[in-house]
Amino acid sequence: MEIQNRPIGFFDSGVGGISVLKEAMKILPNESFIYYGDSKNAPYGTKTVDAVRQLSFQVSEFLIEKHIKALVVACNTATSAAIKDLRIKYRNIPVIGIEPALKPAVETNRVGKVLIMATPVTLEEKKFNNLLRRYKGMAEIVPLPCPGLAELIEAGILNGRELEDYLKEKLLPYVHIGISTIVLGCTHYPFIRDEIAKIAVDVPIIDGSMGTVKQLKRKLIMLNLLNKSGQKGSVEILNSLEDKRMIDLSHKLLSI
Repeated sequence: MEIQNRPIGFFDSGVGGISVLKEAMKILPNESFIYYGDSKNAPYGTKTVDAVRQLSFQVSEFLIEKHIKALVVACNTATSAAIKDLRIKYRNIPVIGIEPALKPAVETNRVGKVLIMATPVTLEEKKFNNLLRRYKGMAEIVPLPCPGLAELIEAGILNGRELEDYLKEKLLPYVHIGISTIVLGCTHYPFIRDEIAKIAVDVPIIDGSMGTVKQLKRKLIMLNLLNKSGQKGSVEILNSLEDKRMIDLSHKLLSI
């Protein structure tokens, strides 16, 4: 198979990276994708950095064996913990990560606090704190750790009382004092964007999916890796749990 016709590998700690895959399918309709959700080991956001790094390499190696032409780490936690080392090991293909979309949030220039909702590991990692230092002089930025939120989404809880109570507990204290923008720093969170918007009314909600996919496209063009067959690409979804419910949930999220 010509390298241009090979698939692009995506992975996440579970189903969250589907939110990035959806954008990739829109922008790169001729490309084929293999998506691997590591739900068996989810959540990554509460594990040690070393554990996340080890899992990231295991999944990446699995995808490399599928003869992918590019690797997208569609997980903020895995990007924070492992992207540098992954790029060193797999230097023969583009390796694209994701990070909280802090720049567009700050550039809205709205009054209030910029909230960054993310897993504890993402917020603790050096990569995120370097990003924070870059923009902290431009806005009042508040990291908001959300332990347990990705797990709710992973369980298919995308609305309802349990999710509503969780979000109110996290967001209402800031709603009362003023929110400029909300940055979704975990790829699971875009699937509950509407529920967040019900609490933080008229607040822009931003995630990093589009920026990641644009960077993927730039790399493919630069390295002459774009699929130019003119045919619509395919999507293969795999999950470490080998549970039909996870595959069904992934397809459901892909169509939302």
